Amino acid sequence: MTATLTPPVSSPTISPKQRRLALVEGRLLVLAAIILSAFTLRSAVTAFSPLSERIGADVGYGTATVGVFGMLPTAMFALAGLVAPLLVRRFGLERSVCAAMLLAGTGSLIRVFMSDTAGLLAFSGLALMGMGIGNVVIPPLVKRYFADQLASVSSLYIVMVQLSTVLPAFVAVPLAQSHGWRISMGVWAIVGFAAAIPWLAVLRDRRGHDVVDKTAVNAVPQAPAGKVWRSPLAWGMAAMFGMTSLTTYAMFAWLPKILSDAGASAEFGGSMVGLFALIGLIPAFAAPVIVAKMRNPFPVVVGCLVLFGIAFVGLLVAPMSVPLLWVVFLGLGPSTFPMALTLINARTRTAQGSAALSGFTQGVGYGIACVGPLLFGVLHSATGGWGAPFALLGVALVILLIGAWQACKPRMLEDTWN
Repeated sequence: MTATLTPPVSSPTISPKQRRLALVEGRLLVLAAIILSAFTLRSAVTAFSPLSERIGADVGYGTATVGVFGMLPTAMFALAGLVAPLLVRRFGLERSVCAAMLLAGTGSLIRVFMSDTAGLLAFSGLALMGMGIGNVVIPPLVKRYFADQLASVSSLYIVMVQLSTVLPAFVAVPLAQSHGWRISMGVWAIVGFAAAIPWLAVLRDRRGHDVVDKTAVNAVPQAPAGKVWRSPLAWGMAAMFGMTSLTTYAMFAWLPKILSDAGASAEFGGSMVGLFALIGLIPAFAAPVIVAKMRNPFPVVVGCLVLFGIAFVGLLVAPMSVPLLWVVFLGLGPSTFPMALTLINARTRTAQGSAALSGFTQGVGYGIACVGPLLFGVLHSATGGWGAPFALLGVALVILLIGAWQACKPRMLEDTWN
C-alpha cells in the first residue's frame, strides 16, 4: 500500500504528466520530512550524557540522579509507545509526527533555561516524549508512503537516527567548553522545529487532495485493532527491542564513568560515547537489506550477542587496554536495534499493522528497558565495582536471544494475533 500526495482527482485541469509530477514531488516532500524527523529522535539523549557530571555540578545533583536521567529516555519512549497509537487514531500519522517534532523542539529549548533538577527533568521529559512519538509513527509512515521501497527508505531513516545519536555526543564537550553546557544542549532544539516544517507543508498539501490510493487500501485486508497483545511475534519483538535498548542506554549513561574510573579523561569518555554511536551507522545501512534478503535473520542476532559479550568482558577486565576495540564491538552489538525497526514493517502487511506493532514493540520494549541505566547504577553503587552491573547486561542478552527467536521467524503479525 502506497499513500501519495496528489491533486484532486476530479480536477479537469490536471494533465497525466502534471499528476505524475505531483506524485513525485509529494513523495519527495514526505521523504524530506521523514529524514529530518529521524535526525531529531536521539539528540536530547546524547547531547546530555557526556555533560551529565558537569551539569550536575552546576545544577546540584549527584551520581544517583545521573541514573535517573539515564532512565528518563526509555521511560518517556515507553509512555510514547502507549500514547502514540491513540494520537494516530485521533489525528492521523502526519499530524501526530508534526506535533511530536514541535514537542521535541520546545522541550529541548526550555530545558536549557532550567536552574533546578526538577525543571531539567520535566522539560527533558517533554522533549523525549516528542521524540518517542516520532519513534513510533515513522515506521508506519515509511510503510504508508514507501511500501515499494521499504529496505532503502528504512536504511535511510535509521541512518539518520544514528546520526542524531552520533553528532551531539561528539560535539557536546567541545561546545560546552567554548560556550557552556546550555548552548551545547540548546542548539539541538533547532532540529526539532526544523523537522516540523515539512510536515506542515505535507498537511497543507493534503487539504482537498486524495492523499491515499483508495484502490490500494481496499485491495489489502485491514488488520483488526487491539489484538497485538496476543501475538508471540509481538512479544518477541518487544523483548528483542527492549533488551537491546536496555543495554544501549545503560552504556550511553555509564560508559564515560566506566572509562573515567579506569583513568580516562572526560573528553575521552565523551568521544567514546560518540564512537559507540558512530559505529551504529554500519548496521543502520546493512540491517534493513539483511532483513529484506534473509528469510530468518536469527543467526545475525547470535553474532551480535557474541560481539556484545566480548565488549562487556573487555570493559570489565581491562577497559583501558584496547578501549577503541571494546567500543567498536560494543557499537556493533546493537545491530539488533535497526533489525527490530526493520522487522516492524517486514513482519506486517498493512500500515495499520505496522503502527500497532511499532507502538507495542516500543511501548513494552522501552518500558522494560527504562530500568536498565538506573539498575546498572544502583548495582555499581551497592557493590563499588562493575561486575554486578555487567552481569545484569548478560541476563539482558539471554532474554534478547529468546525474544529474537520469536521475532525473526518468517511470519506476519496479522496471522498471529487472531
